[in-house]
Amino acid sequence: MKIITVCGSLKFYKEMMDITEKMELQGNCMLVPIYNPSKSSKDDFTEEEALMLDKMHKERIKLSDAILVVNVNNYIGSSTKSEIEFAKSLNKEIIYYTDIVDNNKMTR
Repeated sequence: MKIITVCGSLKFYKEMMDITEKMELQGNCMLVPIYNPSKSSKDDFTEEEALMLDKMHKERIKLSDAILVVNVNNYIGSSTKSEIEFAKSLNKEIIYYTDIVDNNKMTR
């Protein structure tokens, strides 16, 4: 079992949840960012709230064996790029959604 933190743009939340379910059913412990449909971007949070959410997401990455980058259509935004760099600095495994989907590694 691996502990994996899901990273990516919340505009791909449906894909995040789909892949998270599949990976949990394969025996992984998945950590996902919070999502509130009425607050669809960081601009909908106060500066203090946004900083706290970022800090908590980095804590998830610290706890993880790996991160899963949900890069639908190879899109990786600036926040996700910084999460990848943070994970690399901690020697975490980086798994890309497109690699999983393109190689049909996920079954169900």
